[in-house]
Amino acid sequence: MKTETKCVQGGYRPKNGEPRQIPIIQSTTFKYETSEAMGKLFDLEAAGYFYSRLQNPTCDTVAAKICELEGGTAAMLTGSGQAANFFAIFNIASCGDHVVSSSTIYGGTFNLFAVTMKRMGIDFTFVSPDCTEEELHAAFRPNTKAVFGETLANPALTVLDIEKFAKVAHEHGCPLIIDNTFPTPVGCRPFEWGADIVTHSTTKYLDGHGSAVGGCLVDSGRFDWTKYPDRYPGLCTPDESYHGVTYTERFGLAGAYITKATVQLMRDLGCVQSPQSAYLLGLGIESLHVRMKKHCENAQAVAEFLQNHEKIGWITYCGLPGDSGYELAKKYMPNGSCGVISFGVKGGRSAAEAFMKNLKLISIATHVADARSCCLHPASSTHRQLSEEELAAAGVSSDLVRLSCGIEDAEDIIEDLAQALAAI
Repeated sequence: MKTETKCVQGGYRPKNGEPRQIPIIQSTTFKYETSEAMGKLFDLEAAGYFYSRLQNPTCDTVAAKICELEGGTAAMLTGSGQAANFFAIFNIASCGDHVVSSSTIYGGTFNLFAVTMKRMGIDFTFVSPDCTEEELHAAFRPNTKAVFGETLANPALTVLDIEKFAKVAHEHGCPLIIDNTFPTPVGCRPFEWGADIVTHSTTKYLDGHGSAVGGCLVDSGRFDWTKYPDRYPGLCTPDESYHGVTYTERFGLAGAYITKATVQLMRDLGCVQSPQSAYLLGLGIESLHVRMKKHCENAQAVAEFLQNHEKIGWITYCGLPGDSGYELAKKYMPNGSCGVISFGVKGGRSAAEAFMKNLKLISIATHVADARSCCLHPASSTHRQLSEEELAAAGVSSDLVRLSCGIEDAEDIIEDLAQALAAI
């Protein structure tokens, strides 16, 4: 099936007499006739459900849709995008380990890595997405377990050279983890360019309507953990917390990574997405291919307007010729990137704040990437925990404004921007 058809019909194919829409299984528990039948589930000898903290049929059905869209072998939903990124790393790294990450990532993810996970004993080295292969090689250590990056950085909008990062990661025997939230699988499929694991904040375009917080973790099934058993013992040696199962032996490369994340991490940490949220996510994905086209069209028109405005100091949008990410975007996202634009208002932080106060149609909101246009000043909100040096490393200047173009009429969005700029 083509991507558009997968958006509508992927993950769920009802049989004769079954519900056409995904059922909401709003139940914490599931009944069995015998203890022996349930015991097989706990021994991972049979497929099924026993407690929704680990798995739920509604969540698994929607995860299967995203898995099809990304071209993976297994996927799981989480309670948020942050939980998905945490699981992606913590599933293969622990105290004393090291991870290489692009520096231009979402501020919340940067804080998760540089502060919270550092307290857990996992060290991160941040590299510029524009680094050379030699500079990237230099960031690795003997205890490096993974490489992380965002297809399109939030909010710097830097386009990651996925093939370069994948090549170097694989030369060091490490998987490449890509957060593909902004372009979605409609715009980019990182597995086709060498990535091994993909994460999403489903709260954004996949949901598309700002109705439910969630995340997703997808495995390509291609990274051979068994080549490096000493580096990835959690996948290649018996798990004593689960009856001594060795995940790569029992579930193969196609299922080992997600199974471990489900029965071990979700079991212990419980970052579960609710069935109701998963249902809303599934509805949102059905129109993803239609919405992304409109988001990209609107963003292109708005970017071209802002590019020539006298009160705009700079603009970043990879759809503009001359943008630093333009050529990479043509390679990785030939059908459009996303509806998010970053720009700086002349006059710095105070001018940016004055501009935002005068917006009428466009909302000031922490959220991004849904049907309604919204705007944010990251330095005073999502990235306010970062120092000036960290802001610079993350590609977030104090004058940066992040604009998420919705699916309204482009002329209305432009008119609102024009009057807000005129009021400065």
